[in-house]
Amino acid sequence: MTTFAPDPEIRTRSLRIGCIGAGMIMAECHLAAYAQADFPVVAIASRTESRAQAVADRWKIPKVHATPDALIADPSIEILDIAYPPDLQPALIRAALKQPHIKAILAQKPLALSLSEAVALRDEAKAAGKLLSVNQNMRYDQSMRVLKQLLDAGDLGEVVFAQIDMHAIPHWQGFLAGYDRLTLANMSVHHLDVLRFLFGDPTEITTQTRKDPRTTFDHTDGITVSTLRFPSGVLALSLEDVWSGPRAEGYDNDQHISFRVDGTHGVAKGTIGWPTGAASTLTYASQKTTGGKWVTPTWDTMWFPHAFIGVMEQLQHAVATGTPPALTVADNVKTVALIEAGYKSIAEGRTVKLSEISTH
Repeated sequence: MTTFAPDPEIRTRSLRIGCIGAGMIMAECHLAAYAQADFPVVAIASRTESRAQAVADRWKIPKVHATPDALIADPSIEILDIAYPPDLQPALIRAALKQPHIKAILAQKPLALSLSEAVALRDEAKAAGKLLSVNQNMRYDQSMRVLKQLLDAGDLGEVVFAQIDMHAIPHWQGFLAGYDRLTLANMSVHHLDVLRFLFGDPTEITTQTRKDPRTTFDHTDGITVSTLRFPSGVLALSLEDVWSGPRAEGYDNDQHISFRVDGTHGVAKGTIGWPTGAASTLTYASQKTTGGKWVTPTWDTMWFPHAFIGVMEQLQHAVATGTPPALTVADNVKTVALIEAGYKSIAEGRTVKLSEISTH
């Protein structure tokens, strides 16, 4: 395979977007992406009106609402884009489901703090006839999209083993200190979801963890290691080393995320650029298409912020065409179930089959 699409085509950019949240992820990722794609953001609100105003001034958003509820009630808004703490997100989703003018909702991951709440939101959105999509933006990282295209084309043959290996320090938002779940729900969720995107639904997961010495608030899951088995036979490993060594003045920073997929006819490997603010990379060798030589496709875009274009575009296009979004809430509930199984594995010290986790 020689032609790739690291970034999706922008097919629809006409629906009016209202944004809730004015923190880093909204100000530096969502809105940066939307400005580049020329998506119409018409209003913003946050817990602090002055902060929302500052973000609106920066990105030339015409309207600032005093509260999230006031924004949700604004009849000019067609798509609600939420970047808010997950314990507060379900109430916003439920308020939006009641508004006739809101056609679709883009929620953050994790969708909710429990599987039962995620299932309820899925079912309530369906009953309301509204599109609810979840911002699993790693699926739109350029290296992951190209890797998926390689897999679908069969360039690597039958996949034998896959690994995501993270040694990087996330910015833990302050609200996470009040939760009983940390890395698995808020960082591993990217990797476990993208493994589902690449290989389908796993049959079982085994997760082990230890506390992270750098994280000052109480937590259970700091550093996490999860192994997954898939019906196809794929064995996969997802490692989140959020300690990643000491960090001090004069200490060389080697934070990185790498990945590797071994197949019967080839290998693909690369890096995720998030920790260093660089573009992700992928290189592959295939007996079938490259004569066993290593080939490295290139692109100029990055996970942050460019992947957020694809996430919002897929939802706009779904509304405009009356088709399901690429990132459906029903699919995301399966990722939440995988996280739930991981926590069950930690708590019980055993491998957990996904058949044990109900999504009904």
